[in-house]
Amino acid sequence: MSEMAEAIRALIDEKGYSVESVKQTIESALKAAYKRTYGNSDNAIVKFADDMSDVAIYSRKTVVDGVYDPVTEIELEEAKELSDDVELGDEIDILEDPKSFDRSAVSTGKQTAHQGLNETIKTSLYNQYKDKIGELINGYYMRERNGNIFVDLGNAGRIEGFLPVKYQSPRETYEQGDRIKAIIADLKTTKTGLQIILSRSDPRLVEITMEMEIPEIADGTVKIEKCVRDAGYRTKMAVSTAREEIDPVGACVGAKGVRIQNVIREILGEKIDVLRYDPNPAEFIKNALSPAQVQRVVILDEEKRQALAIVEDSQFSLAIGKQGQNVRLANRLCDWSIDVKTEADCAGMDLSEKATTKAALNLFNDEPAEQEEVSTVANLDGVTERVAEILKSNGIEDIIQFIEAYNNGSVQKIEGLTEEEVEAVYNIIKETVDIVEEEADESAEEPAEEESTEEKYYCPDCGAEITLDMTHCPKCGVEFEFTEDEE
Repeated sequence: MSEMAEAIRALIDEKGYSVESVKQTIESALKAAYKRTYGNSDNAIVKFADDMSDVAIYSRKTVVDGVYDPVTEIELEEAKELSDDVELGDEIDILEDPKSFDRSAVSTGKQTAHQGLNETIKTSLYNQYKDKIGELINGYYMRERNGNIFVDLGNAGRIEGFLPVKYQSPRETYEQGDRIKAIIADLKTTKTGLQIILSRSDPRLVEITMEMEIPEIADGTVKIEKCVRDAGYRTKMAVSTAREEIDPVGACVGAKGVRIQNVIREILGEKIDVLRYDPNPAEFIKNALSPAQVQRVVILDEEKRQALAIVEDSQFSLAIGKQGQNVRLANRLCDWSIDVKTEADCAGMDLSEKATTKAALNLFNDEPAEQEEVSTVANLDGVTERVAEILKSNGIEDIIQFIEAYNNGSVQKIEGLTEEEVEAVYNIIKETVDIVEEEADESAEEPAEEESTEEKYYCPDCGAEITLDMTHCPKCGVEFEFTEDEE
């Protein structure tokens, strides 16, 4: 068993496996080979030397007078040849020579050992890296397949890094042997071992690189509040500090931008906007839209986190950014829905503080707030701008007009509106609008009532309407005369 002992020492000393994992693997392999040879391994006993210098497998057999199962039983006379003190009913361990096992049994043992070692490797590596998700790791480009990159992470080839296309930066390319610095995004077990999923698009890559380049971030003087990325194009990072004498943005940028340039080089030229975090959402939104200059931020709905940023015409394109990138990143950074408009777009809008905070003040008012009169469909809460525009283009702007069109079925036929959208508007009106009918003028109703009760007369020949002062029908010319009935 000297070869087995040498293999055990190699696994422990060179491969770095734990003693218990190696013992368990060797034991499973020997028992698998034993079972393949004898059909049962319940009586197989594996024993290791105290210093792990040797290992042996034994058959534990019961001493009997008349053997029925030679795998688990041994005759008394044969047992006494091994030990003089043995008696009937005793158990005796008999050393087995693995070389006597069938060739298929040996193959089974090797396969079991191989599988056991693979599982041991997976478990060991998984436990080693499961708490490192989100951390930085270095590796080297090995190969590429279908755009996905395989990375050598060391560990004698026992572990492999996998950088999928979706986690790559579009401006990065690699060649054989190039160093790759990436974030551990996830762990995945495969048939061949453990695979570490890497990411070069994660905002943590920028954060950790900033920590490495900027001492104030590393020691906690400057804190990264939040970081968002459009990998390969632009990163926005909000920073703060508890020390008034320190400018957190200046500390990150450095003199003439030296510090931030080192970070930009690491992410291959991606733009980085470092801005000051502010607990006041209006100020934070204004900072988040940099490099654009924002004149004013109006909080439209604090509960829904909706805000309006007003900029000059010359700053509008800069605030929106290419394909909306700047405002989109600002939305994610602040976690607000930001609408950017110019001064001309806001002309006629009531953006006073009183108007924008009226709903909030009503929440704290003991008396119910007087409801504003709503007459148009566009002013109803819950009606989208698109639906209101389609209705308006079809001559339906007022709520009364909508109800009349709904009742006669014409609104359901308007092109561009679904039946669900029409029903939704009708339900909103029904639930939120009290329609008050105008009171009729009593003085105007009286003559109408008199007129409606006045008796009318008709020609007995042609049926044309006639009056009391007529003597001939104006239509057929027949002569007639009015007389009073005697009661």
